[in-house]
Amino acid sequence: MNADSISRRQFLLRAGAFAATAAVAPSALGQSKAKKLYNIGCSAITWGGNDAQAITDVASLGLKGIQLRANTYKDYKDKAGELQDLLTKNKLQLGMFSSGNVNLNTDEKAQLETHVNHAKFVKSLGGKAMQLTNSSRPKDRMPTPGELKKYAQLLNEVGKQAADAGVQAVYHNHMHQLGETPEEVDAILQTLDTKNVKLLLDIAHYWQGGGDPVKAVRQYKDILYAMHLKDVARPHPEKADDPKSYQFVELGRGKLDLPAVFAAMDETKFKGWAIIELDSVPDKSRTPLQCNRISVDYLTQKIGLKV
Repeated sequence: MNADSISRRQFLLRAGAFAATAAVAPSALGQSKAKKLYNIGCSAITWGGNDAQAITDVASLGLKGIQLRANTYKDYKDKAGELQDLLTKNKLQLGMFSSGNVNLNTDEKAQLETHVNHAKFVKSLGGKAMQLTNSSRPKDRMPTPGELKKYAQLLNEVGKQAADAGVQAVYHNHMHQLGETPEEVDAILQTLDTKNVKLLLDIAHYWQGGGDPVKAVRQYKDILYAMHLKDVARPHPEKADDPKSYQFVELGRGKLDLPAVFAAMDETKFKGWAIIELDSVPDKSRTPLQCNRISVDYLTQKIGLKV
């Protein structure tokens, strides 16, 4: 084989390689870029109130942010600088703050005062958002459209006051609360002033309530501010005879189609906080750090995220 033949062959091989790269590069680059639009955080709820340990542990996972709960207001309301120093030392942002319940048939003025105080606390810590839940679901019946509308109106008032304090309020869908089913969530969102109250979508609660979190990511993309990431084992491992039983578990340990959720997040160019949240330790032989390490490993090894 002469030199001209070798040169021509090398040219064709290189041209083919270039063409193959060009064919896949836009998609691959698009996915990579989309996955960098949001930050991964972790909720301190798994640590059961030991927030100092939670901050240290979450930082050791290499994450960028943490969600703290309302108990930190009680502990640090007069020394927010001390908590801010702890976050700064551990290179963590306050990605979200759990402000607690907004309930029907409860002193509205007192509730508003509580959440306004929390909003000011969040602002002092450099945070930008706080989550709102409720404990107003009727025990023996479905909530009425009027109850869902009234709840949304209460959220609007809290959200307006929070906005005045420089903090974004977000509604968190939740099992056993107003907003358990996808229909209830939608009814609440239809009444929200979505400038002042946006959506924190908990994919596990939404799925357990009968919804499709992939569809929800797409449907609510314009008001989706943050997400809670956890998985669901169903039935509960210790209640195999009860098909309605369930347990929230680490990412990859349950039945949610998590890759499809992340694909929808990429597709819609989600830009908020994606927060790993595990309400409690599913297996008491593991520590909160070990449980959340399982979820982080799933995100990096199975989903391909860089935390």
